[in-house]
Amino acid sequence: MASTKKRSDSGHRTKRRTLMDEGIAFPVTEAYKNLRTNLSFALSTKKNRTFAVSSALASEGKSTVAANIAITLAQNNSHVLLIDGDLRKPVQHRVFNLKNDVGITTLISGTNSFKEVVHTDVIEGLDIITCGPIPPNPSEMLGSDNMKEFIEQLSEHYDYIIVDTPPINIVTDALTLLDTIAGILMVAKHGHSTYDTIGEAIDAIKMADGALLGIVVNNVSVSGGKYGGKYSYKYKYGYKYGYKYGYKYGYMYGNDDKSSDGEEDED
Repeated sequence: MASTKKRSDSGHRTKRRTLMDEGIAFPVTEAYKNLRTNLSFALSTKKNRTFAVSSALASEGKSTVAANIAITLAQNNSHVLLIDGDLRKPVQHRVFNLKNDVGITTLISGTNSFKEVVHTDVIEGLDIITCGPIPPNPSEMLGSDNMKEFIEQLSEHYDYIIVDTPPINIVTDALTLLDTIAGILMVAKHGHSTYDTIGEAIDAIKMADGALLGIVVNNVSVSGGKYGGKYSYKYKYGYKYGYKYGYKYGYMYGNDDKSSDGEEDED
């Protein structure tokens, strides 16, 4: 088993907040519960419950969303594996403050075994495999037969497997997994993502014969509204869940709420 010894981030980095942190507003956790329910429906007709989380471009928050989805699924008594499949700019080891000297890259290459790279019970029910050393051929590694066989084998032991993948419009890494996974959950950042870039990513998934499971829109500022009282200020994280019908999508609204975290996601 990989060492679960915590690591300290360098002082200049802003820690990404997760649902396990103190001070997370109640509507944020409710938004993720709503997303969990929608994902369960989206995956109910799929061949497995392994899916990727990606975005059209960088800095749209996909790694933070992937981490929080993994947490909320585990909190529902599911056995969850989160894999940092962003072999170019991995961050899950920073999100969960884990060592990253071994990981998915050393597992795929045969350098280490599964037991040597997995961080078990990071929280109850959630196992994590970090990226490990960044390879010179990330796309080839992620789309390799070894990676696909590994996912297929592990899907028999986990209720959900989540793969954090690089942005679709920048590299093709996420698309190489589409014949193995149930589909891709897209993350878009309000005020940052554009219809054109989102549309381009959706078209790429469609051209690869993949499934779009939905779209999560984050960074939506709302104030007041139905929460009132102590929730009358603006939240940092807001989520809308876009459910897929064919390749046209509309928003099935969750809670448009935000945590008081002031970070800017780099993933």
